Amino acid sequence: MKYKFKIKGIDCANCALELERQIQKVEGVNEATISFMAEKLIIDCEESKKEDIMKKIQKVIKREEPDCTIKEV
Repeated sequence: MKYKFKIKGIDCANCALELERQIQKVEGVNEATISFMAEKLIIDCEESKKEDIMKKIQKVIKREEPDCTIKEV
């Protein structure tokens, strides 16, 4: 199932691409896409595991982009 998030605080397109790559490595994530210009993050994962996956993604974001925030839309 796909989930959409508003993502803010990414400095540049290269940072967004690197963050996207790191999120795709999270166990349980089928696909992750970040649109730097639209400030949008789309994650495809199993609905039953969403909560655990989101905790892992939050850790990745804090490690890679500490000033970045996401909010589900």
